[in-house]
Amino acid sequence: MNRKQLIDTLADRKELAEMTKTDIDLVMTSFVDQVTETVSKGEPVIISGFAKFIRRQTKARMGRNPATGEAIRIKASRKVRITPLKAFKDSVLGNRAPAKKTVKRRPAKKAVKRRPAKKTVKRKTTKKAVKRRPAKKAVKRRPAKKAVKRRPAKKTTRRR
Repeated sequence: MNRKQLIDTLADRKELAEMTKTDIDLVMTSFVDQVTETVSKGEPVIISGFAKFIRRQTKARMGRNPATGEAIRIKASRKVRITPLKAFKDSVLGNRAPAKKTVKRRPAKKAVKRRPAKKTVKRKTTKKAVKRRPAKKAVKRRPAKKAVKRRPAKKTTRRR
């Protein structure tokens, strides 16, 4: 949904029946400007049940160039983070968080007394003669073609 579609949808709501599309657009523009201005100052904007807008400051650090493995310095920077809050996530994801994969463990078995292992007797093994396949016959190849003898080029003489 883009901005125009959102304004059209809000204009169709009963709660906003007395507002025109121009008024709704003005309210949305003011909202975006205010959030942008507040976050750019470094203050977080938290809209309960919807999202949290914050500006993060990252420190300078050392990193590695993946191509050469050389150590490089990464500058400090600012980043914007928008985090959806629990009520928003719950409504979007169908009143539940995504299912986590859990591994069901079997209940522990009771200890069973086991008999001591029997001693095994080593048997003498005899090697059987291994039959080998007869070697494949060599495939006869055609003899290579001889080079064709060409006649020498005719000598031409200049006429004067």
